[in-house]
Amino acid sequence: MRQNLSAEEALEAILERARPIAELEHLPLTAAFGRTLGADLAAKVNHPQTNDTAVDGYACREADSHTAQPDSPVRLRVIGVSPAGRPFEGRVGPGEAVQVFTGAPIPPGADAVVRVEDTRREGDFVWLLKPATPSDIRPQGTDLTEGKTYLFKGDRLTPGRVALAAAMGHASLPVVRRPRVGILVTGDEVVEPGQPLPYGGVYNANGYALTGLVAEAGGEPIPLGRAHDDIEGLRARLAQAGPLDLLLTSGGVSMGDYDIVRQLVEREGEVHFWRVRIQPGGPLLFATWRGLPLLGLPGNPVSTMVTFLLFGRPLLFRLLGRSDPPYQQVEAVAETPFEAHPTRRAYRRAVLRWEKGEYRAASTGNQSSVVLHSMALGNALVAVEAGASKGVGEVLLAIPFPEN
Repeated sequence: MRQNLSAEEALEAILERARPIAELEHLPLTAAFGRTLGADLAAKVNHPQTNDTAVDGYACREADSHTAQPDSPVRLRVIGVSPAGRPFEGRVGPGEAVQVFTGAPIPPGADAVVRVEDTRREGDFVWLLKPATPSDIRPQGTDLTEGKTYLFKGDRLTPGRVALAAAMGHASLPVVRRPRVGILVTGDEVVEPGQPLPYGGVYNANGYALTGLVAEAGGEPIPLGRAHDDIEGLRARLAQAGPLDLLLTSGGVSMGDYDIVRQLVEREGEVHFWRVRIQPGGPLLFATWRGLPLLGLPGNPVSTMVTFLLFGRPLLFRLLGRSDPPYQQVEAVAETPFEAHPTRRAYRRAVLRWEKGEYRAASTGNQSSVVLHSMALGNALVAVEAGASKGVGEVLLAIPFPEN
């Protein structure tokens, strides 16, 4: 069993054992938002389907309009009207024009458009005050070319990408099945919110934090409740979980007699590593139990959330085959001091904001791993290398929290 890994070594060990999910689901467009595309997607049509107008105006022959000026306008006969979706069926000849509206196909014979604000209408005729131009014609396939791939396996389906898929002619999309992630909280002291809190008890914040974090990262959270501090109870709780792709546990991974998660996987599984040189979250454990990847997160609430963001979220992205990075990293200027740990990289909670062309970061205050409100007040982690505290005005590395 490897111990005391760096954050980079720990993440590498986790990701090298992650096997992307191959199972796909086909969902209608309305159900595909936020999911991960499971295959490359090509356009079924051209867009625009034909040359069309980008403006309201009149389609005509450019040669008929090149002398048009406000003081010497050119008169053309209007032979028809073409709104979007109702193409003009005739042909534009010399001295003729068709009134067109944005999105309407350019009628045969026309090769230019004059904007409506550059015309004056008189009955069946229109006076052109400026020359018509081809620049307001959108050529066929300007946006999409039939057969060309525009969306790729691993893309997260944002509203813009779902809209693009719809424009490409797809009514349903192949998406990667959501990873089923079991969430198990351990500890005799843990009580569900709403129940009377006994002396020495704590409410179950970690289970709900992980449920939200897993869902935001694209997984399907499977709450498994709480396991008491005994191995038989833990084993029984896990046996009821059903098929999972990943098991997250909170608590029970340190060195005490009641750290049952570590004891269980040491006896019945394979521990790939234990402990990482970070603060908070040092007692992180990664193991395989009965073929199931198990990420054992520390029990303090901040430690649980920080280690999920740094290690659990990248693991879920790998299972989904997502092509985007699991988190961003930006440089920021410190507005408050950020204290280092002497031997570990510290991840401090911060409020990150953009001001005058740069990011600025201020501490949320008390950085203890039991101060959960720092995760509610803050919107980023600040990485402070071991022994290298950051003072006001110094540049540091910040990791913004994912947007919920």
